[in-house]
Amino acid sequence: MKTTIRAAISVVLLAGFYLLAVALIGGLGWATVWLWTEHPGAAAGKLAFLTIAVAAGLVVAFWKILTAKPGEPEGLPLAPHEARGLWDTAHELAHQVGTRAPDEIRLIPDVNAAVAEQTRLLGLAGGRRIMYVGLPLLQAFTVAQLRSVLAHELGHYSGSHTKLGALAHRGRMAIVQTIAQVGPSSLAGFVFRAYARLYILVEQAVSRRMEYEADEFSVRIAGRAAAVSSMRDLAVVDAAWNFFVGRYVTIGWDAKLAPRDVFGGFAQLLQGRSGELAKLRDSAPPQEKSRWDSHPPIADRINAMQAMPDPGVATDDRPAAVLLADPATLAQRLQRAALNIEDKTLLPWDELTDAAIAARAQRDVDTLFRAAARMGGAPQGDLALVLHILERGGAGDLGRAVEPHGSPREQHEILVDRIDSAIGLAARAGGLGRWKHSWTSGATFARPDGTEVPTMEISRLATAPETVAEARRRLAEFGVDVAAVRQRSAVATADGAEVIGGIANMNAPGKLHFDVLLLTNGLLLVPGPKSTDDGKQRLVQILRSAPVAQLARQHRFVAYEDVRSAEILKNVPIKVRLTMHSGDVLELAETWTGESLDKNDRELLAAALNPYVAVDSQQRS
Repeated sequence: MKTTIRAAISVVLLAGFYLLAVALIGGLGWATVWLWTEHPGAAAGKLAFLTIAVAAGLVVAFWKILTAKPGEPEGLPLAPHEARGLWDTAHELAHQVGTRAPDEIRLIPDVNAAVAEQTRLLGLAGGRRIMYVGLPLLQAFTVAQLRSVLAHELGHYSGSHTKLGALAHRGRMAIVQTIAQVGPSSLAGFVFRAYARLYILVEQAVSRRMEYEADEFSVRIAGRAAAVSSMRDLAVVDAAWNFFVGRYVTIGWDAKLAPRDVFGGFAQLLQGRSGELAKLRDSAPPQEKSRWDSHPPIADRINAMQAMPDPGVATDDRPAAVLLADPATLAQRLQRAALNIEDKTLLPWDELTDAAIAARAQRDVDTLFRAAARMGGAPQGDLALVLHILERGGAGDLGRAVEPHGSPREQHEILVDRIDSAIGLAARAGGLGRWKHSWTSGATFARPDGTEVPTMEISRLATAPETVAEARRRLAEFGVDVAAVRQRSAVATADGAEVIGGIANMNAPGKLHFDVLLLTNGLLLVPGPKSTDDGKQRLVQILRSAPVAQLARQHRFVAYEDVRSAEILKNVPIKVRLTMHSGDVLELAETWTGESLDKNDRELLAAALNPYVAVDSQQRS
């Protein structure tokens, strides 16, 4: 009842938003007529334009909401014979909750479960009901835990408050679109934004109360122990999945490599890292709260569950995957349907780890080899040349070349890491070892018999002039040919780079201007259009158009490693001059009316070029 009242208040506030809009339009209209009558002229014309803009924005936004059509559901649809246990569970839980069962169940590649409806009339009229169940959740949870989660999701549809809640949520969408149409910085936008903050506060309070009510179904149907454990484990499994994707699945993304069995690998990771996951599970649940959150803190929800009476439900500790007829086959189908790996070579996990690390190592050592070639006056760099430069005391210069933005200590550690990768590549080329996959720790370089090769120890010996000879001896002892690994790429690329900022409409000599993206390893220059309007929006569109590495192949990429020196000619607006190792000079100047992705991007550009400014100053002194 309390939730229904709050939802009703939010609906009243939604109506109030449009009454405010009508009142604003009426007030502006009256003021326009009065101004035209008493003081006709430019001011009256501007006010009339504002009135028309506000009215048009309201009508367009509301029409979009009314005519919005649901998109194509994500995931893999499950036929009843493919997941009889899951379908039966969904029907049983729906009956216990007091709502209709889902019309469709879809498997998704996320740590999540949800029930959604393709509603009509701003959410007041129901439609096709779809239940989404994450395969990683099925792999990690027990049947009892999954029943708890699904009972919670279906519980959102057990009372009349859901229709009002859906309307409140759709109302937020209407308000946001209305503000976007009239312009958030306009007078009307300012008034609407202030009202929207009040509306969202109430709507979020409704959402939080609904979560508590849905949790009651979890406890009543699945039992208190299962409800509490699922609440604790959900965040743990989500963290494990994110770690798995970042550390294992995408390890070979840049090299167009992907695992042959993604979800099978996640099951192995859960087993291999069970100790670490147990520690995470035993830690205190998050207690952070904000009045802007749509969900209460997990700690508060667990406390509320523990205060509920335990119904004494028998616990089903079987793996939730038993609810699927053939989990392995469905995992492969979901991988093909939902994961973007069609353009990649699929490899078993052992082969993927070795090939992906080797590809990344080659990319890293190419930076080292290109620096060595410049310093040694050679057409191409290799490990032998690097050792020669190190023997002459060039560790500091090589460290600055491979990591110009770090401290001396960080530069030294990066240099050691690059040499370690070069030694590993040389040993791998000679068939002396490979990078060994592990679910319990990071990959290690090992011989065919499994024993590790002390590449890091040798790398540290190589960075000091007095121990380079010892490093050579150890390499020879292991049979590593220092000439077996050479520079493959003659130019730097943006592979593996991340965007840290962007400045639109930077002028260059020759009446050219560029939209400049600041990357972790260089600058990406995209030719700007004739019109310099909407620079920030254009930067965002560029980023959405393609991956960074692909953009760098389509446009001019200026790698920091190719910069010999830099000058900051002006700080505000920033103007820089870059001199390349090739002798080419590039000047870029920000305009007073320029736009950036973030207000600190000017400082980011100056910081990125600062090491080269210092080098230039030293050379001139």
